[in-house]
Amino acid sequence: MNREKDIIGFACAYTPLPLIHAAGFAPYRILPNVDCPDQAGRLMHDNLCPHVKRVLDRAMSGTIPELKGMVFMNSCDSMRRLYDAWKAVKPDMNSVLVDLPPVATHASIGFFRDELERLSRTIEQWGGKAIDDASLARSIGLYNRVSSLFTALRGKAGRSELMGGSTALQEAYNRASTSPPEEGIASLEAILDEGADIKEGEPGVPVYLFGNVLPEPEAFALFESCGAHIVSDDLCTGSRLFAAMETGGGDILLALARGILGRPSCARTFSAERPGGLGDDVAEGAINAGARGVIGYTAKFCDPYIARMPGVWDALKKEGIPFLLLEGDCTLRSIGQQRTRIEAFIEMLR
Repeated sequence: MNREKDIIGFACAYTPLPLIHAAGFAPYRILPNVDCPDQAGRLMHDNLCPHVKRVLDRAMSGTIPELKGMVFMNSCDSMRRLYDAWKAVKPDMNSVLVDLPPVATHASIGFFRDELERLSRTIEQWGGKAIDDASLARSIGLYNRVSSLFTALRGKAGRSELMGGSTALQEAYNRASTSPPEEGIASLEAILDEGADIKEGEPGVPVYLFGNVLPEPEAFALFESCGAHIVSDDLCTGSRLFAAMETGGGDILLALARGILGRPSCARTFSAERPGGLGDDVAEGAINAGARGVIGYTAKFCDPYIARMPGVWDALKKEGIPFLLLEGDCTLRSIGQQRTRIEAFIEMLR
């Protein structure tokens, strides 16, 4: 990563990365896939999201780069608790909590637009450049370019033409989430320029993968070793972070707010008009990808996903799509223990 720019950390897929970049900073996602001692339990309850605890572990262990500040999205209660704990662990570091509406109504988009304006003023005070419409539009354009390159890369992976398969795709997601968009674009263009990796033998069983936090490339290697071929995904450490955004004319902060809230919904998003929206979205994604089955992966104690999972079961059952639900603690050990279940599920799909 280019260290010429000061770095601002983040931990949620709904973070407004173009805003951070337009202020002259390099956004850096603190992923929970770095091995470090378990220390967060001194400040957080045992039955709390392991994702936020692993992020805090990294801060307490010093396995993150020097940050100019940290942007937290108030996306769920666990993230709110992470903000409180971070201030206790890093009292001298700049930090800000941005409220994130759970719906994308006209009123909530306007509210979130004001939150983005507050964030822009805050990071300017941290030493960032003044953010104008032109610089923000340029940053949005760069991230939209990253999004389009990932769309092409996912297509290549879905056709079994990507060297390294879904493991390489997740490695690319991780690099892009910890690098400025300019570096991400160069890296993705280089990967797309590589020749197709046509594998011999029987292809894996097409599977659709969804959930929240699964950044470990080794986990995708495990799926493939069990006979799965991940044809598409909807993960907050995958495609959800790099969804394209439309700017249009007029108030660019309002357009950014609309674009972020209009991203593929995670379990914390709710629509009164579509109470079973997450399940319908998962079923639609699996059908469009041509998947024979769906694997869901969630971090333990994730209340939003626990609440939405019955609706996902019902939507997939209605479509006749087999479903395997896994959960873990953001360690390879926990996903590795699921090998027998994954192998049995894939064998059932053949």
